[in-house]
Amino acid sequence: MKYEKLPYNPSDLEEQQVRQSDLMTDLWYKGKEVKVKRDEQIQRVHMKNIVIFGAPGSGKGTQSNLLIEHYGLGHISTGDVLRNEIKNGTELGKLAQSYIEKGNLIPDDLMVDILASVYDSFGPAHKGVIFDGFPRTIPQAEALKEMLDKRGHKIAAMIELDVPEDELMKRLILRGQQSGRADDNEETIKKRLDVYRSQTQPLIEWYKSEGLHHHIQGLGELNRIFEDIKKVVDNI
Repeated sequence: MKYEKLPYNPSDLEEQQVRQSDLMTDLWYKGKEVKVKRDEQIQRVHMKNIVIFGAPGSGKGTQSNLLIEHYGLGHISTGDVLRNEIKNGTELGKLAQSYIEKGNLIPDDLMVDILASVYDSFGPAHKGVIFDGFPRTIPQAEALKEMLDKRGHKIAAMIELDVPEDELMKRLILRGQQSGRADDNEETIKKRLDVYRSQTQPLIEWYKSEGLHHHIQGLGELNRIFEDIKKVVDNI
């Protein structure tokens, strides 16, 4: 007798088990995708981009260093960024140098492009960045907000270090004596403080309207000032 091998037809139960297996596999991959997206959202919620704000001599650099050490934040200082871009001969650096050599101010859009390049170097999911020395005007603040919006990021807080003007004068004159900086003399300091009052101080009201302004008394013991700043950062 000759036997003919018939094609295998799975039973209804087997087909159901296969479908369930495929469904579980599909759900597993979708679950992984949802988890990744949720983790990215959580990271963004905890990303603490901070504008450290105050007049020359208010202690922005000192407090930035303490924040970096304590929270592991990145740091973008406008002056340092410009010097590095120019030193490294980048295209943005060359363009910035062309303005500086002519005695012109660097346009806001160019400055934002330079800062964006440095900001992106921290990666898409960093702990946060301290912006030190930028923004200095309302248009710059608006440009910074737009740049971060494009990346799905935002400023979490603007921390203002408030120091009386007579104390600022003392600090800057002393700094000039210790460092030999030519721009830290009384006449130049007064001009810098005048510029701060007229051009930069209006940012306080702008950030208040954004609900991001935090006032810190910047006169007193260093650790006390930092503890006040930590209270702000821990609650954003």
